[in-house]
Amino acid sequence: MNDPNFYSSNKKTKIVFCGHFAIDNIIRFEEERKQTLGGGVTYGSLALKIYTDNVWIGIVSSLGSLNFNEKLLEEIHNREINLAGVTRFNTSNTNFVLNYYNHSRDLRLVSKSPNLDFNNFPSDYLLQELDGIILCPLCNEIDIEYIKSLKNNLKDCYIAIDIQGFIRKIDDNGHIRLRSDDEFKQEVAYMIDILDEMLILKGSEEEMYALSGISDPIESIKNLATNDSMIITTLGTNGSLIAKRGKDIIKIPAFKSDRVVDETGAGDAYMSVFLYEFINSSKDWDAVKKSGYYASAAASFLVESKGPKGFQPKEKVLERISNKNYID
Repeated sequence: MNDPNFYSSNKKTKIVFCGHFAIDNIIRFEEERKQTLGGGVTYGSLALKIYTDNVWIGIVSSLGSLNFNEKLLEEIHNREINLAGVTRFNTSNTNFVLNYYNHSRDLRLVSKSPNLDFNNFPSDYLLQELDGIILCPLCNEIDIEYIKSLKNNLKDCYIAIDIQGFIRKIDDNGHIRLRSDDEFKQEVAYMIDILDEMLILKGSEEEMYALSGISDPIESIKNLATNDSMIITTLGTNGSLIAKRGKDIIKIPAFKSDRVVDETGAGDAYMSVFLYEFINSSKDWDAVKKSGYYASAAASFLVESKGPKGFQPKEKVLERISNKNYID
């Protein structure tokens, strides 16, 4: 693996991100921008690495080399994020066109990297005591067998899952819609059942509606909180909800940003900071609420700049929390 920091960082929180790197072609209000590196593994890892020095981060991904410029990984390398889990293939890489308009976006998949294979998960990662795994697929590149393998090979490791890349159904033209079929619902119910108290499941209001069939976000999250798993619904400018069976639902406000330039990756920043803070907390319900505030405030910085450039360290996040400048 050739990463001396991995074995000398016993006091650091160890988190691995799993999913595709994406090449993003972003069009915002009809203005096309330069290609950028996207995907939850990009936004989540960079957000967390800038947020705190007290973390070791690895990435597991399948990268298609035919249309991928290695210079896009420069910032990842500069932040000393470990790429031992990145397997390169002689294929096209996952490539999205994201067209933003009126606080909405149209998303189209142009090409896709190979699915993740647990056989390519680095043995060095498995031998260490990882604190957390974040599964942030983009286009169904992680399946239920992969999750079962993680469960069977890792002990006392929290698994955070962003439902985004599991719920997408992609047609032959790359157009994306949300799944709501019974098979998908059964797969998610199975994830919740087998991971239980080690699972943190996050989705947007729209995604949770597709999953539960319930339009009211509070009733929807109650419906999904069936065991000791933690369920998070993000609500955009309305903040987020956190639920667990037998606990009062936590409402987290959204924080005002100085400006809104690019919303891409805000959910990834939320998830990575939430998991880090939760791992390093007492893990009671008050600590969960506190972790939610950290996550929400951290995500509010990301939207202030193009691409993954808006991240801020914890000191800045704490300052925004103390100001209590919430979106009404």
